[in-house]
Amino acid sequence: MKRDALFDNAKVVLIFLVVFGHMIQPFTDGSKPMYTLYTWIYTFHMPAFIFLAGFFAKGSGEKDYIIQLAKKLILPYLIFQLVYTGYYFFIGKGDGFDGIFYPHWSLWFLFSLFCWHILLYWFKKVPPILGVSIAVQIGILVGYFTDVGHHFSLSRTFVFFPFFLAGYWLTKDHVYKWRTRRIKEISLVVMTGVAAFIAMSPTFTSGWLLGSKSYAVLDSPEMGGLIRLGVYFLAAVMVVSVMAWIPNKHYRFTYLGGKTLYVYLLHGFFIQFFRQAGWFSVNHMMDVIGLAIVAAGIVYLLSSSFIRTVTQPMIEGRVQLLKAWWHRSTQKDTFFSS
Repeated sequence: MKRDALFDNAKVVLIFLVVFGHMIQPFTDGSKPMYTLYTWIYTFHMPAFIFLAGFFAKGSGEKDYIIQLAKKLILPYLIFQLVYTGYYFFIGKGDGFDGIFYPHWSLWFLFSLFCWHILLYWFKKVPPILGVSIAVQIGILVGYFTDVGHHFSLSRTFVFFPFFLAGYWLTKDHVYKWRTRRIKEISLVVMTGVAAFIAMSPTFTSGWLLGSKSYAVLDSPEMGGLIRLGVYFLAAVMVVSVMAWIPNKHYRFTYLGGKTLYVYLLHGFFIQFFRQAGWFSVNHMMDVIGLAIVAAGIVYLLSSSFIRTVTQPMIEGRVQLLKAWWHRSTQKDTFFSS
């Protein structure tokens, strides 16, 4: 699909929030403001990211597409499972290797993304509203099974699939209709209200937004399904509210929207090191701003041509950027020697 500034800007904002959310997570215990900020971000940032992944999955279902997808998602998943295992041992985190199908930290997204594309083979044959309704019902149902959790990323695969499927069916025109002045005004009320609800609610926990835990683990074995339905509604409204305010103009950072996979896979090396080293603390507002600046720096660094050139063989299974770099280097050598 032709690149659109709105969607690239959205991906930049969302990948920044992924990094920033991981930066501030250790400081949420005992701090209601930090917990509110963290939970507020999690009401929409992964559903929105998954929605955009579905939006750009229009070619799903073809055999060749699935093969290419396996190379793009499963290969780096396997590589980074091993790499993160070694890295955790190196920094003293102590997490052992739990197997190929127990994703390390943020790697669940790659495995689930591959599964979502596979699920599209069947769901694309079902009318959109019916298909999304079925996906929501499955997402609610899996919460009642305590054995469905991190292994195979099964819980998150089913819980977040409705957002991927909605993204697949919606068009650019649908998304642009969210950007009216009226919706923007309503969205401000919604986003402020959600933040206030999180700040004042003594029982609502971020665990409901992660999609990885059963209702029994979340201490709501009976009412969990109803709560998850409410979370679905909350996330959908928040995604629309946030997307309504994403700018649709080209900025100097807009091009970073095409590099988010590199940031997603690599930012964990920074986050886990910072957590182990204990370099940061949050005592006042300037500390939060400082963490946001660090997060933005990580996004920019991991999107750089140097990082992408070095890591492309692991992430994409290609050496195109290395070849281009080598070609430029040899041309320079030839020029100076002539």
